[in-house]
Amino acid sequence: MSLNRIKWSIPGCFPTVRERITIFVFAILLCGASEGNAAQLYIGGASTSITPKLPVSLAGQMHTRIAKKVESEVTATVLVIESREAEKSLDQAIFVSCDLVSIRGGLHEAVRERVKKSAREIDVNKIILNATHTHTAPTMIEGRYSLPKEGITRPKEFVEFASKRIADAIIKAWGSREPGSVGWGLGYAMVAQNRRAVYANGRAQMYGKTDTDDFRGIEGYEDHGVEVLFCWNAKQELIATAINIGCPSQAVEGGRQVNADFWHEVRQELRKKYGNNLFVLGWAGAAGDHVPRPMYRKKAEERMRRLRGTTLLQDIARRIVVAWEEAYQGAKQEMHADAVLVHHVKTIELPKRIVTDQEYARVKKEVQAYAKDPSRIWIKNWKQSVLDRYSKQHSGSDEPYRMELHTIRLGDIAIVTNDFELFNDFGTQMKSRSPALQTFVIQLCGAGTYVPTKRAVRGGGYSAVIESSVVGPEGGQVLTEKTLESIKSLWEKKETIPAK
Repeated sequence: MSLNRIKWSIPGCFPTVRERITIFVFAILLCGASEGNAAQLYIGGASTSITPKLPVSLAGQMHTRIAKKVESEVTATVLVIESREAEKSLDQAIFVSCDLVSIRGGLHEAVRERVKKSAREIDVNKIILNATHTHTAPTMIEGRYSLPKEGITRPKEFVEFASKRIADAIIKAWGSREPGSVGWGLGYAMVAQNRRAVYANGRAQMYGKTDTDDFRGIEGYEDHGVEVLFCWNAKQELIATAINIGCPSQAVEGGRQVNADFWHEVRQELRKKYGNNLFVLGWAGAAGDHVPRPMYRKKAEERMRRLRGTTLLQDIARRIVVAWEEAYQGAKQEMHADAVLVHHVKTIELPKRIVTDQEYARVKKEVQAYAKDPSRIWIKNWKQSVLDRYSKQHSGSDEPYRMELHTIRLGDIAIVTNDFELFNDFGTQMKSRSPALQTFVIQLCGAGTYVPTKRAVRGGGYSAVIESSVVGPEGGQVLTEKTLESIKSLWEKKETIPAK
């Protein structure tokens, strides 16, 4: 804007000094506003199958399962969001939702290394992998189960295969990015149930019976919120969506076939209406104590499904899609092409849970018993890890748990990550205390050990005992505080520093 080109309405009249100053300030503000609004979101997506050659070992149970059939393919879905100002990239976030039990076996590192070699413009530190926690996806760690030496896809082979597929999908999504907009919404669906039954003597048990005389209730709160992120292209066509629910996808967890669980059904339903090219990411929220199966009314639910002619997976998907539609009705009225995008990545340290002398003595006896049965190698190794921790603890060589924390501000919402099967109470704290309009908590961005509450530890049982938990309640609270501190830093207003 040039002041020399301003035409005055009164011939022969020139602006005063005060008017010139006013005009100059206005011009600066106008230019500043223009520059501030120049940031544009660029969005891309891709999806790929990570179903390997069969047979393959399945992860998620304490015994060996070899899948020889695919009920639904396990996939990795990528969403790229970049903020640009002219030719300058301001920030980026690359989300990869994987139909896996967790992110382990060096998968994340392998993906980043491949992307780094092929696409230097991508900041590999901004790549986030999360697992939907299906228990019917391939095993990623050697030695976890007793497996045949030949005739199956080995865990290391799967990691190699999957990392290449995922890296290629990230590069494809990055190359497809184009100007677009984002929006966010909230719906509700009854998907999760707390899976820890509590009894008269204070004992708790995961999947415990609820039809016994000493049953007294369910241990904790259930979050039925469905937080949804939507992405549109420049034509306002929906191209991607991320759905954050406080529940793992383990409705068919005991199966012996490859199965993406209820997320496959959700994708199918949404694509029927919004096109086969819609990219659907599943984000499991803080839900270490949740499951998508009923703890009571089991026979009544079975009867209703029989009468309706539906499966459990179809019922769950229907509820999620209805909540998604509710969120979409609001979100599509507010499309943000210039939403602020800030992505912080840092490594935080969390205190590990202390192994007591009593726990050590109990577990030592159990390890000796399980060592005699090769078919129980999973349980034996699971318990042996406690003895190893105890030794490091007493030798002074144990170190804090180090976790990569991602904190993202996207307009009015916050997106945060953690490695764990985090009990819901911690996620509820994060969502309630966050300054963001909505806060998306994505768990299982790492190995996925449980982080129980103090209440759960008192009750005991799988998911709360020392074998299940590397980081305990104290570490869970530290994680909560550090996460909130990071979120709040993205909402703090910068103080104006007076000129000296």
